[in-house]
Amino acid sequence: MKAYLSVYYLIQFCGHSWIFTNMTARLLFFGKDSFADTFYAIGLVMQVCQLLSALELLHIPMGVEQQSFLPKCSQVTERLIILFLVITSQEEVQSKCIVCLLFFLWNLWDVIRYPYLLLSAVGIEYPALTWLYYSLWIPVHPLSLLAEVYTVYASLPYFEALGTFSYTLPFAVSIHFPYILKAYLVLLPAGVLYTCSHLYHKRKLYLRQQELKLKVK
Repeated sequence: MKAYLSVYYLIQFCGHSWIFTNMTARLLFFGKDSFADTFYAIGLVMQVCQLLSALELLHIPMGVEQQSFLPKCSQVTERLIILFLVITSQEEVQSKCIVCLLFFLWNLWDVIRYPYLLLSAVGIEYPALTWLYYSLWIPVHPLSLLAEVYTVYASLPYFEALGTFSYTLPFAVSIHFPYILKAYLVLLPAGVLYTCSHLYHKRKLYLRQQELKLKVK
């Protein structure tokens, strides 16, 4: 199990590192012009990485990972919904600057999270990386929430105009997808706040352990 988990974390780290490096290089070379085709440049790898992250929802009940299921489920599902249902399905949304910012924030967190989990899986602790893991989420998660909300909000006119995922069922029952997205906009902050609360308690425990280590020394 340890070998499988290490390989999984390594693959995810390599994927997200490639995305992060590619986005940074494109921004440095092309500036704002890189925003328009960011999704076309890294979208496929991003989709693969996020689909692989769904495996983490199986790792926890199977005992492969020792993490809380609900915060993990909240984070994985919100990314899958926004990436596949909101961004991938609407070509007009893909070229917006907010998508580039959202991908940057997601990968900024993941290039810290996955190497930390990888080292933890093999029993290695790197203090600077550990501190980043327990601290970087504080600015990144709220900013990611704002970017996610804006991305969904910016996609609403296109879903209204094109009728994507809106259907009329038998017996005069209709599904209007923009209404579902508006309801999701209400639920999205609750999910992110729940995840942040979980990370906050983990950070408090980490800081308490660091204090005890200092007292022992």
